[in-house]
Amino acid sequence: MSRPSFLAGLAGGLQAAASFAADSLPGAAGNSRPFLMFVGTFTGKRGSSSQGIYLYRWLPESGALESLGLAAKTTDPSFLALAPNRKHLYAVNEINEYEGSPSGSVSAFELEASSGKLCLRNVVSSGGAGPCNITVDRKGSVVFVADYAGGSLSSFRALPEGGLSSPASTFHFEGHSVVESRQAAPHTHCVTVSPDNRWLLVNDLGLDRILVYRFDETTAELTANAPPFYEAIPGSGPRNVAFHPNSRWVYSLNEVSNTVDVLDWDAAKGILTRQQNISTLPPGFTGTNTAGTVAIDSAGRYVYISNRGANDIVVFPVEATNGRLGQALQRISCGGKTPRHIALDPSGRWLLVANQDSGTIDVFARDPESGRLTAGGTQVRVDQPVCIVFV
Repeated sequence: MSRPSFLAGLAGGLQAAASFAADSLPGAAGNSRPFLMFVGTFTGKRGSSSQGIYLYRWLPESGALESLGLAAKTTDPSFLALAPNRKHLYAVNEINEYEGSPSGSVSAFELEASSGKLCLRNVVSSGGAGPCNITVDRKGSVVFVADYAGGSLSSFRALPEGGLSSPASTFHFEGHSVVESRQAAPHTHCVTVSPDNRWLLVNDLGLDRILVYRFDETTAELTANAPPFYEAIPGSGPRNVAFHPNSRWVYSLNEVSNTVDVLDWDAAKGILTRQQNISTLPPGFTGTNTAGTVAIDSAGRYVYISNRGANDIVVFPVEATNGRLGQALQRISCGGKTPRHIALDPSGRWLLVANQDSGTIDVFARDPESGRLTAGGTQVRVDQPVCIVFV
């Protein structure tokens, strides 16, 4: 790409990034304009050549990706979270030692309007080893981190200048579940804020639980709910969740058992109740698999699951009356190997797959009416991609 073309494209992406208008939201008019897209990677694992967080310009009209280079050099930024103001981005650094302590770290960045690059504001301890997931509350006041290796949870105040406070609350969990090879200890895997911004859901793969907390938007302090958790079927390994757009149903993807729990959500009491448990795998599958990511379209009609091992994407229809999943309507190759993360683009017309072990991001066209995916779109090379975030 020529220098003038590069700058023009970058300006278009930054204009989209600076706006939080309704026409940039999924399903709204005007969502065909360019977006920025950040990709988190592993930098120190399996001989990876990645250096940190990479920046792309996303063109929803064509489903094309244009590389804008390295946005920030940082160690193992395996999961990213964007603040609601679109000006600050947070990344876990999935390491097991930070400043001599058994902990990972969290890096806070500001998006530079002139370049699209990320300017580091500060780095703080994550509170536990191996942080693997991060999210921001819906007002941009509180940041939450799940530490997989440490089996812990921490919350932080988001500071006005873009940095993070030291941990406001930290919980180190104890216990185990029934699959000794995977669940001999707690493995906190995902943090998800409820649509009403009152509750935090915390998936723990090792405990077979989704813990529920209230949080204070001012202090970032966490308080356990009563009852304190949802108990999954033993051996499930709850990995991550997605709320239905109606805020009444939650889809919990189980990594160990390769199943999805369809849960009723009582927003008044903070209680999850299972109504369905369904396999992500085809009948008769005999290989090794670990379920990856669950996503749902903005209309709440289709749920998408990635399978690492089967290396496919599964599309389930959602029953409008109760939120249950019908029989899988499509299983399609992920286009590579180990689809660790999937993301629907803001227009709802594309699904992007971060194929970690094949080192690619693959783009699939999506039919919003049928929910079906079509392969053969854009594929870009990036070593060890593990997270996709649109601005």
